[in-house]
Amino acid sequence: LPNLACEVHDHWWNRSMSTTVDDLQAIADRVVAQAGAGEQIEAYVSRGGETAIRIYEGELEHFASAQSEGVGIRVIKNGRTGFAYAGTLDPAAIAEVLADARDNVSFGTPDEFAGLAIPDGVAQIPQKFWDEELASYPTDKKIALTKELEKLTLGIDDRVRVDEANYDDGWGEVAVATTTGIRESGRGNSCYVSVSTLADDEEETQTGFGFSVGDSPKDFNLQKAAREASERATRLLGAIKPPSKRTTVVLDPYVTSQFISILSSTLNGENVAKGRSFFAERMGDQVADPRFTLVDDPTNPLAYTATDIDGEGLAARRNVLIENGVLKKFVHSSYSARRMGTVSTGNATRGGFAGSPGVGCLAMQLVPGTHTQEELIASVDDGVLIQMVSGLHSGVNPVSGDFSTGASGMLISNGTIGSPVREFTIASTLQRMLLDIVAIGGDVDWLPSRAHGMSLVIRDVTMSGT
Repeated sequence: LPNLACEVHDHWWNRSMSTTVDDLQAIADRVVAQAGAGEQIEAYVSRGGETAIRIYEGELEHFASAQSEGVGIRVIKNGRTGFAYAGTLDPAAIAEVLADARDNVSFGTPDEFAGLAIPDGVAQIPQKFWDEELASYPTDKKIALTKELEKLTLGIDDRVRVDEANYDDGWGEVAVATTTGIRESGRGNSCYVSVSTLADDEEETQTGFGFSVGDSPKDFNLQKAAREASERATRLLGAIKPPSKRTTVVLDPYVTSQFISILSSTLNGENVAKGRSFFAERMGDQVADPRFTLVDDPTNPLAYTATDIDGEGLAARRNVLIENGVLKKFVHSSYSARRMGTVSTGNATRGGFAGSPGVGCLAMQLVPGTHTQEELIASVDDGVLIQMVSGLHSGVNPVSGDFSTGASGMLISNGTIGSPVREFTIASTLQRMLLDIVAIGGDVDWLPSRAHGMSLVIRDVTMSGT
């Protein structure tokens, strides 16, 4: 299942809720209480686990259940930062981690912007991140529903084979404390199922996938996952390489999600400070079509990566990044904010106890339009529906904005879907594509990633085929 495993794993570690995990919080508090004169200390303590099930031909092919725990400690003194971590919560190990972090301060490079986050008074928006039904869901039922997903997928089209059907869930508990006054803890869990397919027709084979996410297994839509996996595999059978031309593209919601995600690095305050974004020096400019309003809103409970705190313990919040096509804001951690002379937007990111905070968008959302994909397609005289892209991240330069990626999909002629096409590239620049947006769909799809999706129509894109 492309690009989702990493998103989902990070999501389990970053989700939290406005309740305390007393034992982890006590550990973090004890570490911070040991701060010496002139020291800033941050303790990040976490534990979690995940389950992975794979079914093949009606049998359990793989089962894994793993748990981990650990602590990461940052010490900042005289502008130098030391960091250390351990994959255990043993008191002796924690004491050693603190000692190592202090030792590492001497090796740190002086940085005038080094420092911990400071409480900013922004109130948290409480959300539900822990589902007790998922926490107690029996393993045999997890296996059974994964077998059911495989069975449903095989029953849709006799050209389709199932490569594998999967169930994955995870949970995490986190506590953070700092000498600057931050003290937060919480827990969260989530789950999803996915199925990978192969479709055969004479001399060719095409692949597909489908998935469903939920707070608990009762939220899964297995029929939808099976149908999408079958359709994705079969719709490109008989596909040809299209002629090269400039054309209008209609991005499928899944592709739009990937397109929006690419913009995350260009709106990252640290990248902007380092000159690694084409949006640098563009604040207040018209950078996209007026229809385009992009927000980062981890407080929206529909977002898969919703959270109430960021990676430094500050309250998550709704940030409008591009409004009616005008660049309004970059996202910041406390560090990038100090570097750019502004304030944190609550966008510190963290992959777990083994790393220091970074910065990035948490839950990107494009304000939707009102039209269905069918209505958008009907408005296109000559174009292509892009249903899958490949090599997207390697084919996009966030500094220059150059955009080139492999693609597959369906030709559009006089508002009607035509022949399947593959083995072509679409190319432009991100700057040009944002300004060349023609329409935004209302078919919002809340995907298991940091950006949701909907259909998006962009004109004047180069399609290179034959």
